[in-house]
Amino acid sequence: MTKPCIICVAITGSLPKKENNPAVPITVAEQVDSTQEAFEAGASIVHAHVRNDDETPSSDPEKFARLKEGLEKHCPGMIIQFSTGGRSGAGKARGGMLPLAPDMASLSVGSNNFPTRVYENPPDLVDWLAREMREHAVKPEIEAFDLSHIHQAAAMNRDGRIPGKLYVQFVMGVRNAMPVDKDVFDYYIKTVHRLAPGAEWCAAGIGQHQLTVNEWCIAAGGHTRTGLEDNIRLDSETLAPSNAALVKRATELCETYERPVATWQQAREILDLPLKAA
Repeated sequence: MTKPCIICVAITGSLPKKENNPAVPITVAEQVDSTQEAFEAGASIVHAHVRNDDETPSSDPEKFARLKEGLEKHCPGMIIQFSTGGRSGAGKARGGMLPLAPDMASLSVGSNNFPTRVYENPPDLVDWLAREMREHAVKPEIEAFDLSHIHQAAAMNRDGRIPGKLYVQFVMGVRNAMPVDKDVFDYYIKTVHRLAPGAEWCAAGIGQHQLTVNEWCIAAGGHTRTGLEDNIRLDSETLAPSNAALVKRATELCETYERPVATWQQAREILDLPLKAA
């Protein structure tokens, strides 16, 4: 199999803190440094959240602007993807950074259960976020927590609310949502191919499932996500020393399955994103 594998690194998220793993990057400077190491290790997409000084989640566009500036300077060509997830803000505040025109942004197209609450993505908010992404030429990455989300993303692609090549990520292992189940994983791939034949797909495994899902993706010809947002450990006894260490683990799996790791240029070509000078 020679198709290049895009590795996305989710550097921070909204939940892990320094007390959980000191390597979690919180400040903008830490995030830039951690992303640069991961970029050099083989990641071609960075999935980014921002935090307040007390480590709580933020949706402050000014913080996103400083992060984008630092990433463009130190990781030239890397695909910058901002989170519009519900843990960082409410309502339209979730898309307040989209006028900054990152390359990509996450888009959840339906609601589902999280460990202790409902992750609400009402249709009017989904349509507004998608419209903002179209207006600012931001490519959505569909975060599918449920089978219905794949069907909804395909419908939005057909009617133009999500234009261009669809990119769908299966999020597996969130408690009360999609389980880490190989039959489910295989069916989701089949569903994407059936509903959106030209689409690309990837998957993220949460916590202890990260390595398993990385391997499933790489073996099946898809793309994959790793990083401290989803998993802070190398194994049950060992904290991950960096985002780069988790990326390196994914690149080793690519070598095992004879998949080249996508360069940023290849990742942009695969996802129909414009090339930017390094």
